[in-house]
Order: sequence, then structure tokens, then C-alpha cells
Amino acid sequence: MIKKTSLVILITGYLYAGINHFRNPESYRAIIPHYIPFPALINSLAGLFEILFGLLLIFKTTRPFAALGIGLMLTAFLPVHIQMIIDAPFKLGAFIVTPLVAWARLALQPLLILWACWYIKPDKNVIMLS
Repeated sequence: MIKKTSLVILITGYLYAGINHFRNPESYRAIIPHYIPFPALINSLAGLFEILFGLLLIFKTTRPFAALGIGLMLTAFLPVHIQMIIDAPFKLGAFIVTPLVAWARLALQPLLILWACWYIKPDKNVIMLS
């Protein structure tokens, strides 16, 4: 039951996060390191992949691919979180990113990667749609 509930939260979170890349692009573009070219394109691709992986998590047959994709995507996002530590403190919309917040976000990444990787191996007991 815990793994199934966790999966629903994961799906919902990635769908919401992906959509938010398009609803609030300036917040995401603001944290993309300056040395990464085409920040608007990078933001759109990140949002698109978050939505895609969120949808692919729903189906048992595509779930391992989606989970692996999320793990790789979160690994690719590490430079963003490192840059946030370097740039902190800074204002992101109405929110102030302090060094503590930036470090907490970086520390959260391995946990999010492990959470996604929990679904790489097919589980007969966790089925959303077959």
C-alpha cells in the first residue's frame, strides 16, 4: 500500500512540476546556470520530460523506463542545485533562496533519485493501469 500511494504522489508531483515549467517559466529559467545555453529551451524540455515521465509512470510496462528517466533527469539537474548554492542568497519570485534552502534542495536530490529508482524493477503488487 505504501509503494502504491508513493507512486501516486510521484506521478502527481512530476505532472504538476512539468506543467509548472510552462506556467511559471521565469522562475525555472532564473536558476539555470549561466553557462548552459538556451535556458528557455532547457526549461521547456525539462517540463516536457517531467510530464512525459509522470505519464509513463502510470503504466506498468513503461514504469521502469520512466523511473530510470527520472533518475537520470534529476542527476542532470544537479548543476542547477549546485549553482543555487553558489548564488544564494537570491530572490526567486516572492521567495528568498537562502544558503540553507539551497543546500536542502541539493540534499533532497539523492532522496528523489532513490524514490524514482524504487520503481525501476517491475513490482507485481503495484499496478496503476496495465
